Amino acid sequence: MKYWILVWGLLGALGAFGQAPAGTTLLRPAAIFDGQDMHPGWAVLVEGERIKAVGPAAQLAAPAGATTLELPGLTLLPGLIEGHSHLLLHPYNETSWNDQVLTEPLALRVARATVHARRTVQAGFTTARDLGTEGAGYADVGLKQAIDQGIIPGPRLLVATRALVATGSYGPHLAAVEDLPQGAQEADGTDNLIRAVREQIGHGADVVKVYADYRWGPNDTPQPTFSLEELTLIVQTARSAGRGVVAHASTAEGMRRATLAGVETIEHGDGGTLEVFQLMKQRGVAFCPTVAATDAISQYKGWQRGQPAPPRVLNKHRAMQAALQAGVTLVVGGDVGVFAHGDNARELELLVQDYGLAPLAVLRAATSGNARTFHLADRGRLAPGLLADLVAVAGDPTQQIIALRQVKLVLKGGEVVQ
Repeated sequence: MKYWILVWGLLGALGAFGQAPAGTTLLRPAAIFDGQDMHPGWAVLVEGERIKAVGPAAQLAAPAGATTLELPGLTLLPGLIEGHSHLLLHPYNETSWNDQVLTEPLALRVARATVHARRTVQAGFTTARDLGTEGAGYADVGLKQAIDQGIIPGPRLLVATRALVATGSYGPHLAAVEDLPQGAQEADGTDNLIRAVREQIGHGADVVKVYADYRWGPNDTPQPTFSLEELTLIVQTARSAGRGVVAHASTAEGMRRATLAGVETIEHGDGGTLEVFQLMKQRGVAFCPTVAATDAISQYKGWQRGQPAPPRVLNKHRAMQAALQAGVTLVVGGDVGVFAHGDNARELELLVQDYGLAPLAVLRAATSGNARTFHLADRGRLAPGLLADLVAVAGDPTQQIIALRQVKLVLKGGEVVQ
């Protein structure tokens, strides 16, 4: 009850969602995680949509006219950054990917996505990289605009729009039906690839996503799709327009080609070897393992936690061990949409509980680390001048990652959204 009283008090101090903050607010939690380290007894001064000051509470007095908000027992941290999501998808155990792409009306998918956006930010994830609409065209651009204009609550979005696939290498697949709608944009060769990259950027893509490997046909195993030359052309075309490229890749060869081509991050990486992760480290390519999606899909197929791990989970563990040994930069992103939006903390929990990472390391990666990898210099840390995207949770998430489930307060640009 005391936390609801606290939140309503802050709503009065700062104004409801969509209104400008009234003056300046000093937030005094039990401790602050600044994106790198914990600081017991520190406070944060927010002025408008930005952080004005951060430091020991005894040295940080509220200016005249400011509101002071006491947050006893809570840790204040930067808004979490979701590294891999699909707001236009919902869990596959509700509706299969094929049926979502082929049978769900666009308006239904967009309406559902607005709920996904709200649940994401309420869970403390104030920024999300959304990596493909999966057959919903450029709907992510409109969703981003609605959030930015204050029409709906949601995280700050980095969108990839349609994503790029080699002809014949994606889905849906139905052997008896030709010319089915596809979950991404097909393009091949010099002229088509340049045009497709520029089309997506022109429609609002913040990042270009490419499938460096995938299944050829409905029952095939993953194989490389684009050649190294094609991938390099995609990267060069995107880079000339100020955009980075992210690659879906689950085979060692697909990962190798994408790395040599100059992508910024590789997603999934189930078949990654020590050699390819060492190459990624050498080339400065980050790795987003999406362990939560692996966990969810395995459970959809009948696996129960506590049973011997199926091959898909074993492969992920082998890849993660190689990635950690190579020292690649870790991106935290769960492939949310495969599982429920708002359950984003599942990725962080699994990285700690199942893959042996320290809570502090995972928390750093999900805040300042993701911000650095995604070129977001205005967030991911608590420091003067940065966006006042703040989350207050009960307990100490640097010791118990499950504390991230106890979200008591979310500010985005200084405004209360939860």
